[in-house]
Amino acid sequence: MAWNEKNGGNPWNDGGQQGPPDLDKVVRDLQRKLGGLFGGRGGSGSSHAKPSGGAGLGVIIAIVVVLWSLSGIYKVDDAERGVVMQFGRYHSTTMPGLHWHIPFPIQQVDTVNVAAVDSYKHQTRMLTSDENLVVVDTVVQFRRGDPIAFLFNIRDPESTLAEVAESAIREIVGSATLDFVVTEGRTEIAERTKALIQATLDDYGSGLEVTSVNLLDANFPPQVQASVEDAIKAREDKERLGLEAQSYANDIVPRARGNAARQVLDAEAYSARVVADARGETARFEALLDEYSKAPEVTRERLYLETIESVFGATNKVMLDADGSGNLLYLPMDQLMKRQNKIVMREAPTLDTGPGSGGGGSDAQRQRSGEDARSRGDRR
Repeated sequence: MAWNEKNGGNPWNDGGQQGPPDLDKVVRDLQRKLGGLFGGRGGSGSSHAKPSGGAGLGVIIAIVVVLWSLSGIYKVDDAERGVVMQFGRYHSTTMPGLHWHIPFPIQQVDTVNVAAVDSYKHQTRMLTSDENLVVVDTVVQFRRGDPIAFLFNIRDPESTLAEVAESAIREIVGSATLDFVVTEGRTEIAERTKALIQATLDDYGSGLEVTSVNLLDANFPPQVQASVEDAIKAREDKERLGLEAQSYANDIVPRARGNAARQVLDAEAYSARVVADARGETARFEALLDEYSKAPEVTRERLYLETIESVFGATNKVMLDADGSGNLLYLPMDQLMKRQNKIVMREAPTLDTGPGSGGGGSDAQRQRSGEDARSRGDRR
């Protein structure tokens, strides 16, 4: 027989009971079962049920405790360090690997990557020591070398690093000139900035370690480019002119010193010659005095003749030979005066009295000199 034929064809008919099941009874049965699970009495209609809820509560508590304990397992990677805090205070540091700590709220773990290198980039506009405006792009690379100091000493270490880096680059660049910053001084400025940043961070106890500082670009702003180029050109002209002046000085100073040394040597030589001449004249005069004391007349005559010879020997003379007359001596006074003037001007003149005459080497002069010598011999 089909199910719809049983119980009069009504599927909700239960053994002669007509209509749908009682919903209140279903709810009470469900409440009784839940109450028995958690140790309740199960309602007024279940006074005969056995109290079996204590075992179920223990199972639930055990599961919760196991799950809470498992939440304390954590892993520290090779590049990290685990910092365990107990009730918010530092407790210990754990190395890479699997570890367990008392779960929250008793302990908690923060992992810090001590090997990763991060970078901070900043552009700063500042004045140099020669009052020029320069724009510097700086990149600071750092890592978290001390995880404990990084977590506990400073509220925001990375923001502190940014402020310290900007202050350091301003201090270093502010003490240098524009040419030094934009040309050969970049490496030195980067090293000095790195040392200053690291010293300041160490004073703060930040736990950060600066690995490098790089100056990507250091240049003047485009608004003042024309003025700076003019200043640079003027400075280059100044350097060029200075080098030219130095080259001229390097050439003229040694030459002047050489001339001075030569003049000093000439003066010393002149002094030695004059002294030697004076001593020679003195010796000759003393010898002559000795001869004069022995034969005054002969010595006086000889001195006279030698003096006349020296006087007339330096002049141009014209010898005239005429019948019935002796030798006539002609003294060209005008030429003598000219010669005297030229001697004063330290020039060596040549006195010409006619064709064929020379500076004391003509035939007439030689003949005259021979005759004078013969005359002196006759007088003696």
